[in-house]
Parts: sequence; C-alpha cells; structure tokens
Amino acid sequence: MTPFDQFRDATAAIQPRFAVVFGSGLADAASPFTSVASVPFADVPGLVPPTVAGHKGRVSVGHWAGVPAVVSFGRVHFYEGHPWDRVTRLVQLVAECGVTTLILTNAAGGIRDDLNPGDLMAIRGHRKLLDAEGWKTLATENRPPYSLLAPSLPTGVYAALTGPCYETPAEIRALRAIGADAVGMSTAMEAETAAALGLRVAGISCITNKAAGLGSGTLSHHEVEATAKLAVARLAEVLTGLIRGQSGETR
Repeated sequence: MTPFDQFRDATAAIQPRFAVVFGSGLADAASPFTSVASVPFADVPGLVPPTVAGHKGRVSVGHWAGVPAVVSFGRVHFYEGHPWDRVTRLVQLVAECGVTTLILTNAAGGIRDDLNPGDLMAIRGHRKLLDAEGWKTLATENRPPYSLLAPSLPTGVYAALTGPCYETPAEIRALRAIGADAVGMSTAMEAETAAALGLRVAGISCITNKAAGLGSGTLSHHEVEATAKLAVARLAEVLTGLIRGQSGETR
C-alpha cells in the first residue's frame, strides 16, 4: 500500500470537513493538530515537491483541537514553473477528501499603514494581477470567494502577483491606489478554485514585512520566514477559534 493509499484510507475513516493550507514559515501554527496519516506532495497524483524554503510539502489528515481536518504544510507556486492546475491541485485534493471549509494562509507584505510585521489580516477580497491584462485593468473581483472571516482580525484586500521577484515601490504605490492592503504571490487562484467547487473559504495573511518602499532595508525570503515565526502562536489561536466555531465546538 502506497503512502497516498494510506492517506486516503485514513481520510475515509476520519471524514474531515476542514482543511488548512500553510504559507511560508507558518507551519509551526499547526501545534493544535495531531496527524493520523501523512503523505509527501511527491506521492500525490498531480503534485510535485515545493522548491521554496518554508514549505515542507506534506499533506496530513488528523484532528485539529479534536476536529477532523486536513492540513497542508506548504503549497506550490506559479513562479516555481507550474501551470495553474498544479498550483490548485491541493484544493482539488481536499475537496476529494470531503472537506467543505478551506482556510488558506500566506505570508504577505503590508501596504496599509496600520499593518505591521507580525500582524494577521483576514482577507475579505483580492485583486488578481497575474498577467499583463490584470495590470492593464486593475479589476476588482466582483464576487469575492471568501465566505468566512476570522472575527478577531482586521480585514483587508489581498493583491496576488505571480512573483518570484518582490514588487517595486512604484508597483506598491499602484496597488495602494486601487485599495490593496497586503500583497503576496499565492492564494487567489486557490480561493477561486475552492469557491467554484462549492467550498467555504477563509483567507488569512501574516504580515511579514512592510511592502517595497514602505519600510527600511532590503526585502528577503529569510525575513519573511523569520517574521512569520513570530506570529504562529496567534495564528494557531485564530485557526482553532475559526475551526471550532464553524464546527459547533465551544470548548
């Protein structure tokens, strides 16, 4: 029996209804989660191992504070050279597992003045700038896919870019002008795919740095990972509250 077969059998027995995807450096927020079965991305049909630091590339099924759940420790990105159907394969996988609520987390640069490194922001909508047409129109999503918000967090609009380069100060000024509060390189396509599959979706950004031109120093992935670790205890608390609240658990 392959690791993926073991994962599927455990999933069928546990019947998870919640899934969490962890972004860069955020996996330590899974402290309330107890794994029953785990499979590396490489053993999941349609997935490949991530190449970005801070993404372990494993999917586990078990219990989050007693609630049946699937947890993905990392994701793959478009900028790693993957087509969009591979980027969104995780979403399809958790839907196949019977999950009905997906919580996406990411590391993001803060654009809005009151968002500082270490803060968490609940995503209420996004701007998708994933090709030249997106930059030409700077169109707002008419129907945001985020149907759930963490009630204890400030809300904001997430700008999704392809990466892998960090944005220029000029690009950040443009994003601020169209109402973006934070910026990153993931989440939007996953959220839209999940909504199209009928899943409820929540998104949480961990602000790991001030966006380009808004802070001092040079942006780096090392800084992203280091700052993300400062927020994991708070993120674990928020995720537990969201999962228990949606499942009817109150303890």
